[in-house]
Amino acid sequence: MDTQTADAPPLAQDSATAGRLKPNSLGVLGILFFVLSAQAPLTGIAGAVPLAVAIGNGAGAPAAYLASGLIVLLFSVGFVAMGRHVVDAGAFYTYIGKGLGRLAGSGSAAVALFAYCSIQAAMYGLYGATVTALVEHYAGVHVAWWIWVLITMAVVQLLGVAGIEMGAKVLTVFVVAEFSILLVFALVTFVRGGGPEGLGFTDSFSPSAVLQGAPGVALMFAVASMFGFEATAIYGEEAREPRKTVPRATYLSVVVITGFFAFTSWMLVSAHGASKVMADAGAALGSGDATTFVFAPVTDQFGAWVGDVLPVLLATSLFAGVLAFHNSANRYLFSLGREGLLPHRLTALNRRHSPWVAGTVQTAIALLVILPFALLGKDPVLTLFSWLSGVAVLAMMLLYFLTSVSVVVFFRRSRADTRPWNTLVAPTLGALGIAGAIWLIVQNFTTLIGGDRATALWLQLTVPVVMALGVAAARLRQRRAAPSSS
Repeated sequence: MDTQTADAPPLAQDSATAGRLKPNSLGVLGILFFVLSAQAPLTGIAGAVPLAVAIGNGAGAPAAYLASGLIVLLFSVGFVAMGRHVVDAGAFYTYIGKGLGRLAGSGSAAVALFAYCSIQAAMYGLYGATVTALVEHYAGVHVAWWIWVLITMAVVQLLGVAGIEMGAKVLTVFVVAEFSILLVFALVTFVRGGGPEGLGFTDSFSPSAVLQGAPGVALMFAVASMFGFEATAIYGEEAREPRKTVPRATYLSVVVITGFFAFTSWMLVSAHGASKVMADAGAALGSGDATTFVFAPVTDQFGAWVGDVLPVLLATSLFAGVLAFHNSANRYLFSLGREGLLPHRLTALNRRHSPWVAGTVQTAIALLVILPFALLGKDPVLTLFSWLSGVAVLAMMLLYFLTSVSVVVFFRRSRADTRPWNTLVAPTLGALGIAGAIWLIVQNFTTLIGGDRATALWLQLTVPVVMALGVAAARLRQRRAAPSSS
């Protein structure tokens, strides 16, 4: 495996001793389930759709999911083309380093690790609050949210150590459960001809519907819901026939995620009625429990028992997402250790070829991030979840943009693939779409995190600061290595 850039000396690595992740462990469906778990579909639908409708473009919100899917699909064309030449658990930073140089790759490695650890910590916050509410409702016992988080951290660590197959089996159960209930709701609503005002296709997908209200805000939340699809490349080393499996899993995940969010959100709009949906979403947000916008029509369709099941599925959805991002982050740490950018100890594998040291470090990072919020008594949803999920989305969109630019530069330089659409046109269009999405996210960041402008500003600044620290660390490492290489 070649992981050096086109214009830099090879990175320090010893593949024979550093070890490799277990090959032939995952097929297309296995990788797909990891990606869908990272999406936390019920969390995305119950959390993002009410916001996209209420403060975005109302009944036109489903079209925003189609638009975001198109942007990501264009990005995926170049992403897949690069993946045919680079198979590495580091994915983003390796891709960026190939085209934009070692320093840019090192900076993006820091940003990628920051993004995955941030979104996992954010999901821990929402998960802790959700489980606390469930236990209090059914058992009448109040247990602090952070206690449930600590218990779950231990479980996630054990599953990570157990190996990729065990994690895939656990995630499959949770993903199938949450996907099924939402998809059945959407299909039944569609077959019945929609809600009180019919299916309302033109109310959601006509140009006038798409452009009403604040379409940029809806697009922002739709793009945020795509977070995690890029994990297909992270599992390349563990995939069966990675040059076939990873591209198939990438395209399939984008299509499935886009179709699921667009179709389900359309049926939710239909269930409420296009003329009332914005008011209903606003009322749900005003009540302090936005999930009622989604849970109420599903309960109306299937009965009261679903009202008891959905909060449980929300908790399992979050657990699946936490586990998926744990696996993604520890593979980044493993890859950085193998490349010599972090201590070599991170490459240690157990008998199941699982990066157990990297996983332990990832769990420790999550603990350190969450601890201040617990000690200071901060609300886990309004601060931990809202702040860090916003930061993670911004960081990941920066990586998407840099990767698209790197794809164009790499193939123009190497001529390893001369297909214009795959290596120039699609990546360029994807980069332009992602740049527009980044602008929308920055402009509406206060809304995204649910905080004030000052908080939004310093949270946004963490992303370029992390990038700069990654570059500075790489420069320092180069200077220390220079005397010995001369």
